[in-house]
Amino acid sequence: MKIKRFQVNPIEENTYIIWDEASSEAAIVDCGAWTQAERQTIDNFISSEGLHLIMALQTHSHFDHVFGLPWLYEQYGLRPRMHAQEETIYYAMPDMVRRFGINMSDPLPRPDKFLTNGERIMLGHTEISILHTPGHTPGGICFHIPADRLLLSGDTLFRGSVGRTDLPGGDMEQQITSLHSLLTLPAETTVLPGHGPETSIGYEAQYNPFAR
Repeated sequence: MKIKRFQVNPIEENTYIIWDEASSEAAIVDCGAWTQAERQTIDNFISSEGLHLIMALQTHSHFDHVFGLPWLYEQYGLRPRMHAQEETIYYAMPDMVRRFGINMSDPLPRPDKFLTNGERIMLGHTEISILHTPGHTPGGICFHIPADRLLLSGDTLFRGSVGRTDLPGGDMEQQITSLHSLLTLPAETTVLPGHGPETSIGYEAQYNPFAR
């Protein structure tokens, strides 16, 4: 499995492209690309690597993680896959961003399918496990790639911290429970969060203050 990170939009969200080298099948995780330049950069990368983009995956649906979904649907015909408990928040995003003075003029595409805890999906020859990690949002999920010891954690887990829970649907007690469930993964698992630098499960188990 190979991964490319793009830091996008004013919130500095991490959008990831992950792909199976043998098949060149690719997925985009949390497409938050806001500007035309950000979208063109992603498009150019997909073309230059000869990737076949087949999935749009969402760890959760806050606005900074979904800005690029209308473009993704128009450009590639892909609709997002997310947890069913995320749907209400997803459709509330245009109203939420207006409070921040941002206009989402293009309609969000309806979800492609809903992912469930423990479900396994295939990207080429690579298996991705779905872990339901509520707290930041009710339908937050992480994508675990056991063979490569990788975890895409969205806003559930950051380096030395966790995602905020003061927005609608947030729950700190659930967030801490989800964090502890992630800390049962192998210590050498690399964690790729929705914001900020990568970390590891071992590092977070030792140094994350919310793990205590």
